[in-house]
Amino acid sequence: MIDDPNVFDSETLAGVPDEFQRLWTPHRMAYIHAGADANEGETCPFCRVPEMSDEDGLIVYRGTRAYVVMNLYPYNSGHVLVCPYRHVALYDEATVDEIAEIGTLTQTAMRISRQVFANEGFNIGMNQGRVSGAGVAGHLHQHIVPRWSTDANFLPIIAKTKAMPRLLSEVRQQLAEAWAAQEK
Repeated sequence: MIDDPNVFDSETLAGVPDEFQRLWTPHRMAYIHAGADANEGETCPFCRVPEMSDEDGLIVYRGTRAYVVMNLYPYNSGHVLVCPYRHVALYDEATVDEIAEIGTLTQTAMRISRQVFANEGFNIGMNQGRVSGAGVAGHLHQHIVPRWSTDANFLPIIAKTKAMPRLLSEVRQQLAEAWAAQEK
């Protein structure tokens, strides 16, 4: 260990204790090194999903300019995405009407999530471009992730496992039914 806490070198830096907790995720380098987005145009999953039935595409709700769909790789149960139908990559490329509907669908998804799951909070956001971590960088999508005070534990870190207590199809059905009921 170096006696002067203001001096760091590559041999001791990783072992110097500080107030930060670090989660090392080297598997994310696969996304970083993947380069150009393979999910473009006709092969884009967010362009294909609306052509499917709601059940097969895991669509919760279809709006005029955007739709709500279950995330195939959810961070938590009830994790949905709001996507415009139009293949547009960035928020500032979307029309005013698309943005307005994405916002309205996000608000409704939050209300329905609280009604169905009684979650205590949300993570809501968009990753814009591959460099920001977007898995499908070519098609704009907003994440809505329900959160509970008890939803974090050691499994993702130690066992590389996320406990998902319900199947996507069950969650989709529950959300879709609640969405339809609130529109009546």
